Parts: sequence; C-alpha cells; structure tokens
Amino acid sequence: MLSEPRSGRLAAWGNALLAGLVSPDDAVLAIVGEDAVHRVEGLPGESGPVGLTLALGRLRALGVTGLRVALPAPGHPLGLSGPPDFNARALDAEEAVVCHGAALGLVPEVYEAGPDGDVHVEVVWHCLAVREAPPADVPSLGEAERELAEALREATEVLSRLDVAGSGPVAEAAVDAYRARAERGREVLAPGYPPRAVRVLELAQRVGVLISVAYENGHGGAVSASEISARALALRPVERTARRAQVAAYNAFVEERERGVR
Repeated sequence: MLSEPRSGRLAAWGNALLAGLVSPDDAVLAIVGEDAVHRVEGLPGESGPVGLTLALGRLRALGVTGLRVALPAPGHPLGLSGPPDFNARALDAEEAVVCHGAALGLVPEVYEAGPDGDVHVEVVWHCLAVREAPPADVPSLGEAERELAEALREATEVLSRLDVAGSGPVAEAAVDAYRARAERGREVLAPGYPPRAVRVLELAQRVGVLISVAYENGHGGAVSASEISARALALRPVERTARRAQVAAYNAFVEERERGVR
C-alpha cells in the first residue's frame, strides 16, 4: 500500500472526467502515471484493445456514470459483487474497478517489457460483466475514518510493546519520505472529491506505510514465536481496515452522487 493502486487512479480520475471536471488528456495522463501505456480490451462494441481516452468515452456512451474501486484479498471480497469469474480475476490482481450505471468491471493485467535498466510497464484492463448488487463490506467515509483511527491506535500500542521497527522513528522517516514523493508527483485524489475522502485516503496510505515498514524491517525485538504471532495478529486487522478505508475514499464520489449531494 506504499503507492496508490492503479484502480484508484482509474476510478478517481475517471470520475472527474465523467463529471466534466477535467479534460480527457489530463485524466489519461494522471491514470497512466509512470506506466508506459494503458489499454482496455473486451469493451462492448470494440473488436480489440483500445486506448484509455476512447475506452472512457465508450463507457460513458454505455451508461456509466461513475467508477468504484474494489481491493479484495483472500477471504475478503472487498468491493466486489460477483459473478465468480470477475471476482476471481479481481482477487488475482488484488484490485478492480466496478462501473456504476452499467454492469461492467475492469481488472488490470500488468506487463513489464524492455531490457534491464530500461524496463517499462504496460497495463491492459480487461472489461468483464459484473453483477449489479451492493459491493461487499464497503464502509461509509465516517465509519472508515473512525475504524482506521481506532485500529491504528491499538496496533501502535501492540507494536511498541513488542519493540517492532514499524512503531518508531524508522517508520516516521518512511512516512515523511512517502509524503514528499506524493506531494511532488500527484494529487491525493482527483478534483471533485470531498475533503473528508482526501483525509481518509491520506490516513489509510500512512497506515499502509507503517504496515510495510513493520513487515520489511524484521522482527525488531519480537523474537519469540508468541511475540511474532502477536505482531501478525496486530497488523492483520489494521491492514484490512486500511484497505476498507481506501475503498471508501475512492468510492466517495459515486456514493455522494447516489445520495444527491452533487
């Protein structure tokens, strides 16, 4: 969770484009990010892969009015609604975008090409049928913010007690470095998102950094099997809560539209 998921960029900037808040060129540039190119295949009415600009226009013509994010993990189909084929592909990719207004979803497949030292990334989004049903286990922004603050507080106490690296200065330095990269390279969310969504996403990403640092820096002082197990038990629910918060933030644009806020 050190960087934003590709599904998050596609949903956020796709939503801004669908709402007329950004130009197609700006939306595509933000979605592609540091990748070389994104294409979409399997779109109704298209015989082969097409570029993002054409794909987003086609989705609008098909009735799509918004895009939601799914970030599933084993045993946790977060943001998914079926059918099994789409869920399986999304679980394998660990992310997906689900369209609002048309029964379609998009799952990324990432390819690396080029020689050593000059590798570039290409992404193909597979467009598939989805079931029109409420997405699984997605909280409201308010719920996500409260859950994340509580989970972070509890996990920090456990990690500090176990002397895990993710709870101290190393983690804070990583968070600061991440924030600096983020500020240089991108906006947290696309135009049109409510401030609370930005706040929740920033907190979820900060928690993601702490979790990554805790995992990557060994066991710290947690040397016994029981202490290692306690650390894992502390991190697992926080990681799950952070993913739920990310999804709530990215989906806030569509949720507000459904409630008639915008």
